[in-house]
Amino acid sequence: MAKKPVKLINEGSSVILDNGLVRLTVSKPQGYVTSIKYGGMDNLLDRELSESSRGYWDINWSLPGGQDRYKLLSGAEYSLIHMSNDSLEVSFKSSYNPSSPGGNKLPLTVDIRYVLRSGVSGFHCYSIYERPPGCPAFDLAQTRMVFKLRRDRFHYMAITDEKQRVMPMPEDLLPGRGKQLIVPESVLLVNPINPDLKGEVDDKYQYSMDNKDGGVHGWISSRSPIIGFWVIFPSHEFRNGGPTKQNLTVHTGPACLAMFHGTHYIGDDILAHFKEGETWRKVFGPFFVYLNSTPDASNAHNLWVDAKKQRLLEEAAWPYDFVSSPYYLTVKERGSATGRLFVQDRFISTTLIPAKNAYIGLSSARTEGAWQTESKDYQFWVQTDSNGDFTIKNVVPGVYGLHGWVPGFIGDYLDKALITISTGSQPELGNLTYVPLRDGPTLWEIGFPDRTATGFFVPDVNPMYVNRLFVNSPEKYRQYGLWDRYADIHPESDQVFTIGVNDSKKDWFFAHVDRRGPNNKYLPTTWTIKFNLASVISGIYKVRLAIASATRSDLKVYVNYIDDGHLAFEEMNLGMDNTVCRHGIHGLYQLFSFDVSSVLLIKGDNSMFLTQARGGDALCGVLYDYIRLEAPASSVKSKWLEEQR
Repeated sequence: MAKKPVKLINEGSSVILDNGLVRLTVSKPQGYVTSIKYGGMDNLLDRELSESSRGYWDINWSLPGGQDRYKLLSGAEYSLIHMSNDSLEVSFKSSYNPSSPGGNKLPLTVDIRYVLRSGVSGFHCYSIYERPPGCPAFDLAQTRMVFKLRRDRFHYMAITDEKQRVMPMPEDLLPGRGKQLIVPESVLLVNPINPDLKGEVDDKYQYSMDNKDGGVHGWISSRSPIIGFWVIFPSHEFRNGGPTKQNLTVHTGPACLAMFHGTHYIGDDILAHFKEGETWRKVFGPFFVYLNSTPDASNAHNLWVDAKKQRLLEEAAWPYDFVSSPYYLTVKERGSATGRLFVQDRFISTTLIPAKNAYIGLSSARTEGAWQTESKDYQFWVQTDSNGDFTIKNVVPGVYGLHGWVPGFIGDYLDKALITISTGSQPELGNLTYVPLRDGPTLWEIGFPDRTATGFFVPDVNPMYVNRLFVNSPEKYRQYGLWDRYADIHPESDQVFTIGVNDSKKDWFFAHVDRRGPNNKYLPTTWTIKFNLASVISGIYKVRLAIASATRSDLKVYVNYIDDGHLAFEEMNLGMDNTVCRHGIHGLYQLFSFDVSSVLLIKGDNSMFLTQARGGDALCGVLYDYIRLEAPASSVKSKWLEEQR
């Protein structure tokens, strides 16, 4: 069947884009998507909502030090950018004007674009954000595009092969049908419209995904016509925070999100701060809204399978060749870089170790690990193969730091030299070596360094607060209220972990939280690590403390006695990730190293005390990634001298 040419229809207050498969209605000049007609359904979006609340872009921002402001982004000027039989692109632009009336003067020019192509079952969305000269200072916290689908049709969501389910109705979150819990976004379903969901907890954060693990998510309608609505990210280069940044995907509404920039699971450290007069431009997207359908309800799951295949096609087509903006660079305007990464740790191997399955990327961040909070520029990440080889393709020209991290090794890699990518360039970086922090041999270690707390003990959920999707799931940490399970397991005294006896997968609670005490007061907690030293070498021992996440914590580490003379480490006001209350297993990764003088240690049994010193907070906590005690560097020299005798 021949592809139908695309059509553009102007209807006064709206414009219609039609390719015979998809009919998209957008308000003019605002740029709100008010209707999506596809597969026999006259509108996939929620007709009960206002036209500005169905398909829209929005932003959270603030003046420096000021309160958070929310703004629904809307255009003031409509224009046709490109029109042919094969492709159609329209623009809805709002230009920054400091003299315009009104108090909410967002210091950004925003150009919202939609692209419809002939024969394509869906449409592409992107936006160009720009700060022209003379803009005042401001902070950018979050921006996204949101689709609110028909609540009478779309009840089943899918974000991975394992994470798919029937979702509550929006009415279920209201008093009478739902009970709000200690976390405002968490609602216990007490009288839901679908009785099968009674007793479950609904929280949008339970469906968060790492950028590296996402790429396609959406909804399937529950009755004929059976239609799938999918948001597909062909690239994550324009999303802030790199591959481990977590973002919302779908939630009760039914809502389908395209998150570009946000602070979730990191906190204010990832805000994009713009100085007065600072110019900036960034293209967010394009992402693809893919639509598919089946006449047979029994084949509804195949819509998810098909959406995954479409994601691969979109990734293979990136960067697209049909985008009209000159600020979106084609493959010919980009460059690439190749290399091979090794790890050098003489206490593990006498030879270089290929950095297998490492994450390596280009970011404008200039310090180790700072890519996690980089929010203004593009980032380009890949995984190495089993030999440590990598190729980073389709890089926007610029000067970058080469960053990375290797599962099984602590810390962040940053190459000493900056990498310059120019149009068409393909620099060969050769063999690169990451040398993780290390002074001496390992005396003991807890956990596996992968920047998460997944290797530790995650308890079963309290049956009162279950989400059935995460029962017997590798992501059981997504359940609500696990912070209170610590007190259920340790009601009177805190966790004691003995090296060589206890198993961190069974005996190390995944989050160092306050313990719920009498009258529901939350008390500071002190965890004990017991270990035996056959001898004590005079010198400085080193502790490597890798933290996967922290929220409002005062962390202190003592050796053998809890007093000022035995305080080895202290970090106050640690973290603002909110990972505990948002059902996560990692947030902002931080690595701390501190000294332990040999005078604090004794031959035989020793104890290290990790104190969560801030009480009164049910939702504070530290998620450890990995802890290691190293012998003094002098012990290596002594052993070498003995071997020479």
